[in-house]
Amino acid sequence: MMTTEPEVQINLTKEQHKALVELVYLGHWMATAIHEKPIKKYDDVEQLVFSHAKRAGLQNCVDYDDEMKMYFTLRKFEESELWPIKEDYDDYTFWDELAHRLADRDMFQQSGDLEIAKMPEKLRKLRNSLITKYEDESAEHGVDRLKIAE
Repeated sequence: MMTTEPEVQINLTKEQHKALVELVYLGHWMATAIHEKPIKKYDDVEQLVFSHAKRAGLQNCVDYDDEMKMYFTLRKFEESELWPIKEDYDDYTFWDELAHRLADRDMFQQSGDLEIAKMPEKLRKLRNSLITKYEDESAEHGVDRLKIAE
């Protein structure tokens, strides 16, 4: 026996609906950008939210393409409102991930796998000091002093 979930109604102001469009776009981008094939459950939710944009007075954010039979965010809206958020996120995660990976590499080189099991508190302090070292380096010099050693 198949059960049908009840529909949920949400009342949003225009401002809240715009924030929802932004969040759905950004979430959809994060969840699907690295995949070659569409992810239907995310595509469906994006289309559902975007389909209500015009009625919410957000025609300057989302439009419908008759040929593709799909809703899309408008490029001007993406460039002005959404891309800066993605760029900030990418910049932050790049430097954060780089600092953590370099710290882990250095930590294992300095301590060795056997030593790690014996000194978790000391190891945590070492890792944190290495992360801070790389965060300070990237904040001051960016990629200018990064080199690939042979």
